[in-house]
Amino acid sequence: MPAPVRTIGIGIGGDAQKVIRSAEAIAGSAEVICYCRPDIPGIHSVRAGVRITAHPDPHEVLVADLMAGRIDAAVRGTLPANDTLRALKRSAGVDHLERIALLETAGGKKFFLAPVGVDEGWTVAEKLELIRRGKDIAKKVGLSEKTGVLSGGRLGDVGRHRQVDASMAEAELIAKLTGSEHCEILIEDAVETCGLVIAPDGISGNLIFRTLTLLGAGHGHGAPVLNISRIFVDTSRASPDYTNALKLAAALLD
Repeated sequence: MPAPVRTIGIGIGGDAQKVIRSAEAIAGSAEVICYCRPDIPGIHSVRAGVRITAHPDPHEVLVADLMAGRIDAAVRGTLPANDTLRALKRSAGVDHLERIALLETAGGKKFFLAPVGVDEGWTVAEKLELIRRGKDIAKKVGLSEKTGVLSGGRLGDVGRHRQVDASMAEAELIAKLTGSEHCEILIEDAVETCGLVIAPDGISGNLIFRTLTLLGAGHGHGAPVLNISRIFVDTSRASPDYTNALKLAAALLD
């Protein structure tokens, strides 16, 4: 029997044509529903395989449909981050969201990075959970499950500052507990062999993400949320395209 057609929702809070073009690009492999306000211009002409759901609060309807199973996966698209993620936390019954970003270097090397939210991954326990869940996602999309744990310096820097020492001690512990590699501060080496890279904390992870995607020549392909029961891929409204985020959501359904 043929595989069932998957339905993926994506939000439109602005720049409708960018989102619709992305939806149309994958419409042959999944049905895509675009969630937007009724007054958003440019939403009335879409190709087969793409549908529009218009509502005054599209973020609420997108999250409600996802959690109720009316759609198989969701991508934030250009919906406002605060409103959408707040609705997702409330509906999923969690007090915070754990995200893992799929990044690509200028040379085409893809890897997952976590934590990427400034309030995420601050404890050893949180990092252990990010690694456990992150390995599963890396495997699903065909990346290595090998994990590199970053710290604030090289081992030869021990003694230069107490925070650097604490960062390296924590990275050593996490690597030992998870069978990962402590890659010290050498992220450039870590991405060559690791499908999952763990930053020292949420601030440095967010800075790595922003430096690579907004200042460098790298790309961000979306950030799946790890600690909810449904597939939700967070995205940036600054992204030039959402095709890869939709493909990532579809891959996580397999």
